[in-house]
Amino acid sequence: MNSGSVIEIKELSYGYEKETVLEDINLSVPEKAFLGVVGPNGSGKSTLMKLILGLLKPQQGEIYLFGKEIRRFKEWEKIGYVSQKANSFNSGFPATVFEVVASGLTKKLGLFQFFKKKDKVKVMKALESVGMANLSSKNIGELSGGQQQRVFIARALVSDPELLILDEPTVGVDAQNVNSFYQMLGELNKNRGITLLMVTHDIGTISDKVTHIACLNRNLHFHGPAKEFEQLSEGGLSEAYGHDIHLLAHHHDHGGVKR
Repeated sequence: MNSGSVIEIKELSYGYEKETVLEDINLSVPEKAFLGVVGPNGSGKSTLMKLILGLLKPQQGEIYLFGKEIRRFKEWEKIGYVSQKANSFNSGFPATVFEVVASGLTKKLGLFQFFKKKDKVKVMKALESVGMANLSSKNIGELSGGQQQRVFIARALVSDPELLILDEPTVGVDAQNVNSFYQMLGELNKNRGITLLMVTHDIGTISDKVTHIACLNRNLHFHGPAKEFEQLSEGGLSEAYGHDIHLLAHHHDHGGVKR
């Protein structure tokens, strides 16, 4: 186990019935990294996330979280998870933005505990960190998909996780807001020192926003710093990605977030 690694995966394989989905995966996520996991549909990204979150058990190989073998890992409050909720959220759900974020504290407080002043401060700080504090009293259903996704990130942040896992966080976020969304994630990584692991299809837009990239397609075809990924030719990229790909990189000035 590498010291300073938040996630360490060794020779991991997993399959459903007779189909192997992940084969011989070796992956290390350093502390305070921002890792983008890319790969085509059916490449095993969702299965890998479920294994890291303890929802599936490895069939072969080992997973270590914060230095502990996953079967012995108990400190799940260190890990925040945001799924593709914004794309399928019930807009009629009767809760304010503040209440949705506060619900992220119920694991620590218990469902029927009253919120104290310090808990309310934590909720507002989490909302500030995603640029949503001014909408705390709005009903969650009144927000756009991108705003809802920011609220769900705040809900994951309110319990002060050290690792934040995001599954396709820009699903449901309109195109003009995607860059500011990535900028927000970069600032969480840089300013709060949170390790981020993000599954995404945005292969052409993330290489200047993350610190590391992993290309998954059953096997791990590339794993390393984003700068090395950017230097791959299209042929090398196709090999890394596991199939033919044409990269259109979109580089923007992100006010210091560019990596």
